[in-house]
Amino acid sequence: MANEFKTTPLNGWHRQQGANMADFGGYDMPLWYETGVKKEHLAVLESAGIFDTTHMACVMVNGKDALKLLQLCHTRDLTGLDQGRCVYGAVLEDNGHVIDDAIVYKFNDTDYMVCVNAGMGGAIADHLNSNKKNLSVDIDDLTDRLGKMDIQGKNSAVILSQLIKDPEKVFDKMPYFSFKGHFDKSSSLSSEVRLKDGDIPVLLSRSGYTGEFGFEIFIDPQFIVKLWEDILKAGEKYNIMACGLGARDSLRAGAVLPLSHQDIGHWKFTNHPWMFALPFNEDQTGFTKDFIGKDALLDSKSAKFTFPFAGENLRKVMAGDDSQVIDKNGNTIGKVLTCATDMGISWYDGKILSVASPDLPEDFKAKGISCGFVLVDKKLDYGEKLTLQEGKRKIKVIVLSDIRPDRTARKKLSNFL
Repeated sequence: MANEFKTTPLNGWHRQQGANMADFGGYDMPLWYETGVKKEHLAVLESAGIFDTTHMACVMVNGKDALKLLQLCHTRDLTGLDQGRCVYGAVLEDNGHVIDDAIVYKFNDTDYMVCVNAGMGGAIADHLNSNKKNLSVDIDDLTDRLGKMDIQGKNSAVILSQLIKDPEKVFDKMPYFSFKGHFDKSSSLSSEVRLKDGDIPVLLSRSGYTGEFGFEIFIDPQFIVKLWEDILKAGEKYNIMACGLGARDSLRAGAVLPLSHQDIGHWKFTNHPWMFALPFNEDQTGFTKDFIGKDALLDSKSAKFTFPFAGENLRKVMAGDDSQVIDKNGNTIGKVLTCATDMGISWYDGKILSVASPDLPEDFKAKGISCGFVLVDKKLDYGEKLTLQEGKRKIKVIVLSDIRPDRTARKKLSNFL
């Protein structure tokens, strides 16, 4: 399989550890290790886990008109974005459908980086180039030229502090969705964040895809295997675990985070839990800027609705076009986009508790709850009960605005040092 798909520099390490490998976005990636998805999932909620994310792509956008181009091609209004901050949004087609979701990093007024999903660097670079017209801007696709890994969980900063120079300075004034480090115009990494061993520069971003406190780390790919192993060694006493894409999927589902081309895709990017990614004006009647796909989003015709759900227990159904969402009147109203199991949560006295929740009852045990997203033809109310069916398999679920409680991603960094 490794010969059929692209590989990351960590591929050999994954295989040596007996990882269950599969194609993801054209890359040979680990789904889980011998530890299994449940233990890897719980490691992030209870301590820390690391993920190989080198399969993701980055595109540099440089020039005096870089902001103008990104304003046109990205859904967020970037005019108020400060240097050293990043923001989540999407890149749309004229019809309002999603090409890919993307995080934009602002290095300075003329230099930005756009981080997108596996295999999407070329498509996003082409989209930017096709829309720059007479703008003074250069586009550089860094696909397969960057190493990237994520460390997620409450002990992430403590573990990293053993490996980076001046950790107190690095972690000072580093709120959620901020970063330190940058790429210069030649797309070379230049950073005030450096590893102790070898004085290697990294870009450190306080973000991730689990809903939990942690960081995304960008590094020259030739150094990522050593960093990966050094982090595992530094985190041994904290029971850190290498985690595959299985745990990444179950964690992000419980955190109500979408998977591009599955939970957002070939339908209008509206009526979903991520409306903050659109530049609405104060009264929500329009947008604060012009961008590709704007007119289609303002036209409510044929728009569908995306809602999060939680099941009664860990039983789940297969997502996809063969699934059905059935309302209380027995009508089929849509399909299941994602159905995963968050192993760190359970129902208790009518509400969901997490292994990370404070003051847990002595008899609480996290048995796991199925959760994910449905795409339906009508607006639903939170608390509404649905049946999800795939073949002969059925589960009962409830529509919720949020799923896993007491997530740590947005908490102050000082709480974890």
